[in-house]
Amino acid sequence: MKKKYALDRIKPGTKFSADVFVDGTNLLVPAGVAVKPKDLDSLVKWGVTHVFSEGEPVEDAPPPADAGQQKGVAAFSDHKLYAAYSDMIDRLKVILDRLGAQEKVEPKSVDALAQDALNLVRDRDAEVASAILSVDIRGYDLARAGVNTAVLALVVGRTMKLPPHRLTHLAAGALLHDAGMLRVPPDIVSKKGALSPEEAQKMRAHPLLSYKIITRELQYPDDVGLMGLQHHERWDGEGYPRRTAGADIDPLARIVSVADAFEAMVSQKPYRNSMIGYAAMKSLLSDNSRRFDPDVLKAFIRSMGIYPIGSIVVLNNAAIARVMESHSDAPLRPRIKIIVDEFGKHYKDDAGEILDLLAEKSLFIARAIDPKELVSPQ
Repeated sequence: MKKKYALDRIKPGTKFSADVFVDGTNLLVPAGVAVKPKDLDSLVKWGVTHVFSEGEPVEDAPPPADAGQQKGVAAFSDHKLYAAYSDMIDRLKVILDRLGAQEKVEPKSVDALAQDALNLVRDRDAEVASAILSVDIRGYDLARAGVNTAVLALVVGRTMKLPPHRLTHLAAGALLHDAGMLRVPPDIVSKKGALSPEEAQKMRAHPLLSYKIITRELQYPDDVGLMGLQHHERWDGEGYPRRTAGADIDPLARIVSVADAFEAMVSQKPYRNSMIGYAAMKSLLSDNSRRFDPDVLKAFIRSMGIYPIGSIVVLNNAAIARVMESHSDAPLRPRIKIIVDEFGKHYKDDAGEILDLLAEKSLFIARAIDPKELVSPQ
């Protein structure tokens, strides 16, 4: 039974344990998604005084102690940036949930999200890209992967100097590239063991389903749909679903292919553990023009560095640091921020010293480590 909640008792950011409705049928926000200030403003303008839900308001843990950190490594020192990033994931989850239920989705909601992703990358590319390696928002796997892939693709697209309208299309296509997974049976998607031939065939159909969702249901042009269709095609023609090769693969799809592969390697999946950023980058570097467009791969490496932004590294003096910015002409000597110094002092709240290894000639990176290995003292 739905309970009645007075609008003046609901604050921006409030989340409920069940869907929230304006009336009997009109959804305000799904369960677990924060009520936004603009939602409340719109309801006030409409003269709405109450909303309804079968659930209860739930307390949300502060970002740094929960999804925004992993064992003491701050993914975001700026909580506003974290809020913007997590809000994009919330919004994409709503869109994907509706597509999964085969409900109508307005393209303008995707367009607004794509523009916000582009603005975020344009203003804070290094910081938001670092979160791809450090943040873990559980229960939002497909939405998180879509936002992460869009962020990475936009970083590459800007490095390749794509014009604004192409970047906007790139963002929309990257956000939606895996929408076809919503139409694959959930037991296949979450299966930990090897897929049977029949299950593999259904899984390999998801790019075709993505293309149909993007172009038919959302009415996007073909170049946006091709990112869904072709993100698993390979440069050597050995990909799927159509074994398209080389220059016949759409240029935007080639960018999403690299971004999606990197995101998949560094993210936790049901069937395997994630790779650290450096190991994932080494895997991409060994491609030898089999899977990816060599020019796109070069742009990705220029953008992210051999030790990708956000990587946790150990220096030759035993200090531990996080990579803040890469130098395209000196990929092994990035700018870093100290997390634990050579004397074992842990820096809280992202307060460690920033060093540029181009200038610090006596220091170098000895190895990369998994962020999960770094535990702050109690």
